[in-house]
This record gives sequence, structure tokens and C-alpha cells, in this order.
Amino acid sequence: MKTVVITGGAGFLGSHLCDLFIKKGHRVICLDNFLTGKKSNVAALERDRHFVLVEQDVSRPFRVAGSVHLILHFASPASPVDYYRYPLETMRVGSMGTHHALELARAKKAVFLMASTSEIYGDPLVHPQTEEYWGNVNPIGPRSVYDETKRFSEALTMAYRRAYLLDTKIVRIFNTYGPRMRIDDGRAIPNFIAQALKNKPLTIYGNGMQTRSFCYVSDLVEGIYRLSRSRYHDPVNLGNPREMTLKELIVFIRTMTNSKSKIVYKPLPKDDPKQRQPDISRARVLLKWQPRVAVEEGLPTTIAWFRDRI
Repeated sequence: MKTVVITGGAGFLGSHLCDLFIKKGHRVICLDNFLTGKKSNVAALERDRHFVLVEQDVSRPFRVAGSVHLILHFASPASPVDYYRYPLETMRVGSMGTHHALELARAKKAVFLMASTSEIYGDPLVHPQTEEYWGNVNPIGPRSVYDETKRFSEALTMAYRRAYLLDTKIVRIFNTYGPRMRIDDGRAIPNFIAQALKNKPLTIYGNGMQTRSFCYVSDLVEGIYRLSRSRYHDPVNLGNPREMTLKELIVFIRTMTNSKSKIVYKPLPKDDPKQRQPDISRARVLLKWQPRVAVEEGLPTTIAWFRDRI
């Protein structure tokens, strides 16, 4: 039985990764300070003797007893609402947190996989986005607290690989959705579903023609699992290449919820990307992976999860 450490393991993606690695027969140590994660996300796992939950801010030095085989560094606020609210915490966990997680990997001779983001590409001038694209990012704008710490994390991860021959992986995650997203998450799908279920106005920032590509969470964590077992070290895009406008997304959600909500338009936030679509050619070849769950299948499950909580 291998031991997997997951930072940010009580968050949306982290908790699904905890589920997956327990299901695969591993021992999982979940580290989280619950800034944006929730204990309820991993409550069912606490009955499993192979799961350990530790309250820990990984921006501060920490230790893990015993052998560790794999570290998944997923600790970070990940939505604009969260990293606008916690800008310094976001920068600390993306700098010192990454450093401490890499030091643990070095001490334990463990595989290290870090969660990066499509925000690396900024408001892209290349479409769709390939891993070779360096991005169009404002390094001092309001989103920079997230964008730049992820870019720094990637650089630090590669530096550790070159300096210590550490076995590292980098996953660039595109828009992902599914159960366990917070109602107040602030991203498009939680916002639209919550507003639609309450028959409140559906808020579009900008003209609604900006595009996103939405990947269901079960597809994403399977891709991450495959990447963790690969021998590849450069960044890999994971996401759903099906691109849609926010207006199209609203039509889906309003229809599925039988909502009477009207659409209202508000100004586009500074540096908000106008288009987003992953090129997943690398993942298809290296990991034999591609998403299987269409938006028409994933949204009803997600809506049902939100409806139970609203």
C-alpha cells in the first residue's frame, strides 16, 4: 500500500482525488487549513482507516511521518472570489507552500505532482492553448496573485527537478465542475446554477460571448491519476476541448432547472480571459486520456447536488 499526501485535500478537486486514491487502494494523508476547503467534503472518508485528515497550513513548515510515495500539491484558493479575498494567502501557498511540498518530496524521495492552471495562459492570443504557449498575462493585475504564483510554482517545480533529479509532474487544469463546488464559489457554473435555482437574475460579466471549456470532475481526476503514474515531466493540459460561450451555458442551465431567471449584464472584470480552450493532444498521446462526460450529462448531476443544498 502506497502513501499519498494531498495538500488542499478537503477542497473541491482535492477531495475527489482523496476518494480516487482511497478507491485505488492507497493510504491517503489529507492536509488542509480549511480556508476554502470543507471538512464535509471528506467526512465520508474519515471512517476509512487508510485515510488521515490533518489540519495544516502548508505555507508553514510541516512534516509527515513514515514513507511517502506521491505528493499532490493542490492547496490554493482557486476562484477569483477566493483569491481576491485572500491575495496574500494565495501567494504564500503558491510560493512557500510549493517549496515545503517539494522539500517533503525530496526528503521522502517521492513523486511530486503540482496543480497548475489554464490561467497560466492569461487572456490568450493563441487558440486553442497548447502547452508550448507562454501566455499573455498581466503580472501586476488583480488576477496576478493567482496567475503568477502558479507560474512561479511551475518554475520552482522544474528547478527542483533539474537540481535534485526529483520526479515531478505539472498538470494545467482547465475549467472543471461537479459536486462539492461551493455555492459561493464565484465561478460561472456555481453562480449560474445557484441563481437559476433561486429564480434570481443570471449575471453575465461582459457580453456573454467569451468562451470556456468545462470538464466534469470525474474525468479530470482520472487524468491526474494517469499523469501521476506516467514518466512525463513537462506540463500537461487537462480539460474538455469542447468550447462554448457563457450564453450557451446559461441556456443549458436555465432549461435543466426550469428557471424563470432573466439575464443581466455587468462589466467584464479586469483581465478576464475572452476565450479558453485546451489543446489536449499531449494528454491523448501520453496518457491515453480524454474526457468522457458531456456537459449534457455532467450538469444534471451538478444541479442536483446544488439543489439539495439550496
